[in-house]
Amino acid sequence: MPTRENQSAAANFYATFGNMSRIGRKPIEIPKGVTASLAGNKVEFKGPKGSLSIDVKHPITVKLDGATMTVERPDDSSGSRSLHGLTRALLGNMVDGVSKGFEKKLLITGVGYRATLDGKRLSMALGFSHPVHIEPMDGISFEVSKTQTEITIKGVDKALVGQVAANIRKLKESEPYKGKGIRYEDEVIRRKAGKSVSGGK
Repeated sequence: MPTRENQSAAANFYATFGNMSRIGRKPIEIPKGVTASLAGNKVEFKGPKGSLSIDVKHPITVKLDGATMTVERPDDSSGSRSLHGLTRALLGNMVDGVSKGFEKKLLITGVGYRATLDGKRLSMALGFSHPVHIEPMDGISFEVSKTQTEITIKGVDKALVGQVAANIRKLKESEPYKGKGIRYEDEVIRRKAGKSVSGGK
């Protein structure tokens, strides 16, 4: 008789791959202003925000019919189902990226902590003995709010935008006592009470 742990693991397995299968079967609609091309296993999208391409991994195949793209798998093995959903998700993100773009916002907290733009370069004062300078990668741009406490990372590649935001956040992660540092816009910092000092007689 299967144990409760095994039943739970099996349920999670089928739920995960069931979701991936549903994602994989969903057609991708190419919006106006975006062009898609297919050459062998290479898929490329071009839009108002830029261009992206990907080499689709075997055994997944992609078909393009007018303004509709579909992703197919050869069988129902766990590997094919997982890769099917992943490929569909990546292609969908690429369409969104070249048509609308992605962005990630970071908030800076702390007395004297601020960000500025020097041309396209991001400069930050984070309590170190020197400012921190970051040159944008290809396909990435920075924006800084008038208060100099909010940084917006923009780009067509969702994964790259997220990675750049994570790298900047790591420079000075928000500490839990006063909340000083860099955090995501929607990130909640679990605050800790500082140690109280009691004087003795």
